[in-house]
Amino acid sequence: MVFFNKPVFLDDSLEYIRQAIESQHISGDGRFTKLCTEKLIEQTGANKVLLTTSGSSALDMAAILCDLKEGDEVIMPSYTFSSTANAVVMRGAVPVFIDIRPDTMNMDEKLIEPAITEKTKAIAAVHYAGVSCEMDTIMDIAKRYGLKVIEDAAQGVMSSYKGKALGTIGDFGCFSFHETKNYTMGEGGAVIIRDSSNNERAEILREKGTNRSKFFRGEIDKYSWVDFGSSYLPSELNSAYLYPQLLAAKEIYDNRMDTYNEYYKAFKPLEEEGLLELPVVPKGCVHNAHIFFVKLKDLEQRTAFISHMKNNEVGTVFHYVPLHSAAAGLKYGRFHGTDIYTTKESERLVRLPLYYRLSDADRKQVIEAVYSFFGKKQ
Repeated sequence: MVFFNKPVFLDDSLEYIRQAIESQHISGDGRFTKLCTEKLIEQTGANKVLLTTSGSSALDMAAILCDLKEGDEVIMPSYTFSSTANAVVMRGAVPVFIDIRPDTMNMDEKLIEPAITEKTKAIAAVHYAGVSCEMDTIMDIAKRYGLKVIEDAAQGVMSSYKGKALGTIGDFGCFSFHETKNYTMGEGGAVIIRDSSNNERAEILREKGTNRSKFFRGEIDKYSWVDFGSSYLPSELNSAYLYPQLLAAKEIYDNRMDTYNEYYKAFKPLEEEGLLELPVVPKGCVHNAHIFFVKLKDLEQRTAFISHMKNNEVGTVFHYVPLHSAAAGLKYGRFHGTDIYTTKESERLVRLPLYYRLSDADRKQVIEAVYSFFGKKQ
């Protein structure tokens, strides 16, 4: 059986976890938290990176740091995970969903400006499959209207847009290190802060509303409760698991890209015959091979395709059910404009197995199974 996903595991992880345990400090903000943070800053060029308990909690922090209040509106794609919207709803604000581009599955930047009202406070740009949104346009709109930009770069670690790491372009960026991501700590994430004036508040928010981070740096002689906050700090055990992956980030990236490129080359003839569609990566975008998807003709064909792949012992899955059609989306948000592509394209998309150290034999099995669905051989 070719599994859809296998979490990254490196031998060094066990040794680092042992070191974390023996240090007698496993609650977070110890040696491995600092090492991971330093490596992420080095890799992204970010002003400030704070590890979090999840990508969802990173989004929660970003929403709080944007000062979202009840009745405010945040423009986002409907084709995203619930966490993007939950962070907004948590503040009493309203997610305003807009349609996507059918090529990248990202929000259609041309539809943002028409969705802006006097209540709009932010734009949540979701970089689907690690392929960047059109950030120049988004940042220009935000500047003209005085809006904050949250980059949901949960899938975008090691991706970039015109030479800039995803997550570092908007006001706040959010990474995920969930077990399904390219780099994982089981459950975990990071929030990236562009403007240093937000650094101290972010630290306080992450440390249960206390100035504990300043205390650990020796800047104050005791710490206390100074503002609203919560517990967004991951344990040292999670960070110790992540750290060797960050050290081997390029190796992991290259290995995943090998699989992505092999799939793309193998399936290009099928696309040329009009049997399926392949991912599109716009000029100026460098992706991270987070997802390899194909698009079938319609929902009926996709259902048959997934069943066929399962019968051929290959795990495949579809992705998001558009949020505006979900029960909570109908309750808490609204869709601006017309849903031309969101539902239609989401019903055609199916993801193929892609993970670190996917074997040559497994790649071949996936490719042969796809070809056999169309009654062909490679």
